[in-house]
Amino acid sequence: MGEVVSLLIIKRWVVAIETKEVLSHVLMPKHEVLSDEQKAEVLKTFNVRNDQLPKIFSTDLAISHLKSKDGDVIKITRKSPTAGTTAYYRVVTEV
Repeated sequence: MGEVVSLLIIKRWVVAIETKEVLSHVLMPKHEVLSDEQKAEVLKTFNVRNDQLPKIFSTDLAISHLKSKDGDVIKITRKSPTAGTTAYYRVVTEV
């Protein structure tokens, strides 16, 4: 029993380190969960429904720390040498 607990603790520690490394990587764009008001504005601006947005899995390491739920919209802010800063939107879906 002790070995199983130890393996679980080690696995959890490895996942935590991998997540921290992924989130702090220089190429990782900023991810944030939009409020209901922001979500409604984005959907209206782009004239789309929630189900028409590209999807991102709730288990994706980039958003696992955000505690997002199914149906939330994630704003991804990327830096571009030509365009400056651009925003992309994804809807969270369960696996």
